[in-house]
Parts: sequence; structure tokens; C-alpha cells
Amino acid sequence: MTVQPAKIALRGDLLDFTAAPAWGEVDPAGVRWRPDHWLLVEDGRIAGALPGGQPPGDDWARHEYPGRLILPGFIDTHVHSPQLDVIASYGTELLDWLDTHTFPAEMRYADDAVATAGAARFLDALLAHGTTSAVVFPTVHRLSVDRLFEAAATRGMRVVAGKVLMDRHAPPGLCDDVVEAERECTELIERWHGHDRLAYAVTVRFAPTSTPEQLAMAGRLCTRHPGVYMQTHLAENRAEVEWVRSLFPEARSYLDVYARNRLLNERGVFAHGIWLDADDRAALAGAGAQIAHSPSSNLFLGSGLFDWRANCDAGIAVSLASDVGGGTSLSMLRTMADAYKVQALRGERLTAWVALHAATRGAARALHLGSEIGGLETGAVADVCVWDVAVGPVAVQRDGLARSLHARLFAWMTLADDRNLVAAWVAGRPA
Repeated sequence: MTVQPAKIALRGDLLDFTAAPAWGEVDPAGVRWRPDHWLLVEDGRIAGALPGGQPPGDDWARHEYPGRLILPGFIDTHVHSPQLDVIASYGTELLDWLDTHTFPAEMRYADDAVATAGAARFLDALLAHGTTSAVVFPTVHRLSVDRLFEAAATRGMRVVAGKVLMDRHAPPGLCDDVVEAERECTELIERWHGHDRLAYAVTVRFAPTSTPEQLAMAGRLCTRHPGVYMQTHLAENRAEVEWVRSLFPEARSYLDVYARNRLLNERGVFAHGIWLDADDRAALAGAGAQIAHSPSSNLFLGSGLFDWRANCDAGIAVSLASDVGGGTSLSMLRTMADAYKVQALRGERLTAWVALHAATRGAARALHLGSEIGGLETGAVADVCVWDVAVGPVAVQRDGLARSLHARLFAWMTLADDRNLVAAWVAGRPA
């Protein structure tokens, strides 16, 4: 086994954020752009930066990437590890998608060999797209969580995940029981939460697949184990919203179902959040919860157009998510490009800065991990990716005609994909 040098230096164009960019600004103060700099990494953490003309000493292993972007690794805040098997499946909206594609795929993860191979394939695919941290739905099976966390620990990745909770409106092989599920979740929390770079999330699939008793149990877990996350789906599809209304007539809204069960908190990651009203947005903002916006999935499944501006104005943290397999790519660049299209259909214009921030520093801060990931500050863990700005004659020509940094980055965000990734480093180790 090759021993990785304790001190490495990466030379390229450093880009990250010192503050959240304002909506619509193409030249915000919070963008930190340091062309031709050395990024210094020591023992897996960022140790500082130097101008390119001031190289570090000979005791640093140097890697030079002239003209290439060096960014923090992307953070995908909502993705389903078993659904790589059903990505790009034809012809359904959300509820049919679950029955026709998702549930059969997740049933296979009861098999240890499938879960083991699936976890490795999924995490390697994330890294191949420049994603170094993720908030993940495995399956209802405990071993799917164990295998995912084991694989993440081997790779040194920051992963948040938890056993999916479902005890109704799903195939028998995917339904658990409240008492057994509580026991399994407790054991998984004790084993994995805070181990290496792993964190546990109480994972409610969505309100319709949990009985009131299971939702109450999930709330108890969040209260009993401070520091765990909570992840679920919220108001993704109009038919889903109507189903929730019929199942929980006592609740004011879909979000209120979660709030009544102590599942609305500052560590809550709510995927989608398309069909919300002003009261819902105020409640999310007041709790400090985030919305994991999943534009590729929303477009592919025809779920609706997320009102990013309204959530921004309400003070809600919005992060970006691939939502594979409803989403059609693990690439956060493809996700950003689709986010732009969603906002364009709403009459808004999403800047490259707002999109990039939501996939890096913004997501990290929403997850209370801003000192660890999402930026290139001294002391942060060295989850770093190196990118070609342009690959292929069309992109190269477009990049050469760009007249501003935002124009270059917007074209990169729109045209690039995993072919643009040159190198990825996780905690200072090449991935």
C-alpha cells in the first residue's frame, strides 16, 4: 500500500465562498477567487494558500494544475443509494415511480452481496462526479446502512444516512415494525453516529408510508439523540400532497405532520418542498431546517417548479441535491444546470454563484458542517476537486470568448460534466 505524503500542495485557480451570494448578483463580494495559487494540505486538512510564484518547500509533494479550477468537493444533500438501479426509467410520476421502480429495486438490498456491491458502486460514482459528501437514503434494511457506512469509512467520506422507516403503504418486504425499527435505529446510532466522518439521520421515507405511531417514534429518536439529523420528503408532487391531506386530516399542512411529531428541527433535511405556502416557509425558516432542492428529479418526474426565490426571501437554507434515481445524473453540475432551467421557467435567473454556493459552502452550513467541508479555509478537511473549465471544441471556444469570471463559470456549470473532473481528493487522499 502506497503511503500518502503528509504534506501536499495543489497549484491551480482556487474558488470558494466567504459569504452567501445575493440572488441575481453576478459580481458578489462573497466569491473568493485566487487564480494561480498553491493550496497547502497537511495531514488531511487545509493548511493555507500561497501565490503560485511562491512555491512551498521541498518537503511538500507538489501537484500542478495550471489553468484548472480547484474547488471544494460537492455536497449532495439528497440521494438514494439503491436507486442507481432504476435511474432513467420511463413513464411514471412520483407515486407510480415508487411502486413500479423504486420499491422493487430496494427489495433487492435485503441481500448482503447486493447491498455491499451497491454501496461501493454508489460511493465510487459520487466521487467520479466530484461529490465528496452526501446525505443518503439507503433502504429499510439495517444491513444496507451498515454496508453504506462501512464503504464510506473506507473512503474517508463525509456521509449522513440512516435506516429508512416505513410501516405501511409499501411491499411487506420493505415494511418494518415500530418496536423493531426503534431498536435497530438506536443500535445504528450507537455504532455509527460520530464514527470517523459519519453521521446518522433518522430517515422517514415520507409521511404516507409511516403510521402515526412510527412518526412519533422517529420524533423520540431525534429528541433522545441530540446531534442526529432527520431526513424525509416534503411536498414533492400534488397527488402526494392530497394523499397526505387525506391520511392526516388533523394537520394544517404536509409540513405540519412532521412538526406535530417533533421532526421539524435545525438538523432537518427536507427534500423537494415544491408545494408549500407562506406559513410552511415561515415554519421551516424558524426551525432552521433546509430544503434539498432536486431540480433534475422534479423535471424528470414532472413534479413541479421549485420557487427558490420565495424560499430565499423567507430565510430558508436551500441546498442542491441530485435525488438519483428520480434525478437523471449524480453530477452536481448537471443538477445546477437543471436548477437554472427550473428558475428560468419561473421567470427568474439563477446565477452560477448561488448554484455553486448551494452545492458547497451553503450546503455545509445548512448541515452545521461549515468548519469541515464546503470551503477552502485553513483548518477545513481537504475534500477538494480539480476541474477543467472546458472540454471539447465547443466548450473551449465558449470559454475563450467569456468576458467575466461569472460568464466563464456559468458556461462551465452549463456545459461541463464528469469528463471535466481531473482529480478528487478526500481528506487529503486521492480518490
